[in-house]
Amino acid sequence: MRDVAVNPTIIERDAQPYVAIGGAVPMREMATVADRLGEVFAFVAERAAEPAGAPFFKYAAIDMDDLLEVEAGVPLTAPLAGEGPVKAGVLPAGRYVAVTHVGHPDELLGVTGELLAWADAQGLVFDRIGTPAGERWACRLELYETDPAVEPDMHKWSTTLAFKLLG
Repeated sequence: MRDVAVNPTIIERDAQPYVAIGGAVPMREMATVADRLGEVFAFVAERAAEPAGAPFFKYAAIDMDDLLEVEAGVPLTAPLAGEGPVKAGVLPAGRYVAVTHVGHPDELLGVTGELLAWADAQGLVFDRIGTPAGERWACRLELYETDPAVEPDMHKWSTTLAFKLLG
């Protein structure tokens, strides 16, 4: 196991307004959603809204053999109405298991597996349900803490995984 995945923490998150562009894509086409994050930032800037932290991917449903239902979003200091492909939402308040990974985003699949195994060993229950279309999550986040304009080397990026617990 990597050192990072054996040291997750349980954190409390407040409800957080956000805007995002999303879609249902196979894992190999994740970039089609990720590449639209610039549109979300432009939407926020055009409305003089203020980001409240790192951009993120929010996974609503996961079926690794078929489709991921995912949003590329920006948290906000105050709610903002969506328009067109940009939708408004609120990340739910609650307890989350979180871990920060420094390294290439391609490594996140392994880190996620380790985080899920750690939580299971601790007897923690995530806020998710199984459906015929895969697991549906109340809130499963990848928060991209590193600005690529400041640090272009993806092997040095810091990404926090935060998965909502039940209750």
